[in-house]
Amino acid sequence: MIKYVLEESGEDMRIDEHPILTFAKDKKIRFTFNGKEMFGYLGDTIAAALVDNGIMEFSKSVIHERPRGFYCAIGNCGSCNMTVNGVENVKTCLTLLEENMVVENELSEVIIND
Repeated sequence: MIKYVLEESGEDMRIDEHPILTFAKDKKIRFTFNGKEMFGYLGDTIAAALVDNGIMEFSKSVIHERPRGFYCAIGNCGSCNMTVNGVENVKTCLTLLEENMVVENELSEVIIND
């Protein structure tokens, strides 16, 4: 798994300052991703917390096993589906992060249930 950070400063991917928008950081909460402890903020989606921690590869394509990242952000594509607290095919772009969540990549074919 590749973790991305801003090369110049080593900072994470979260936007802290913006000329128009404001981003309130709520309570910092802990979760695990593929067994590694990470932190996000109350109110983040799982996908947003993963990107903030530099995780850009969410799954792999079924046939060629090419990396897939955060794509549609509205729950339509299935690229962000992961196993969360033992439940498969959770759309991490729509699911809010909770304290002590266990998030894992799905190594098998992604199934989209409408």
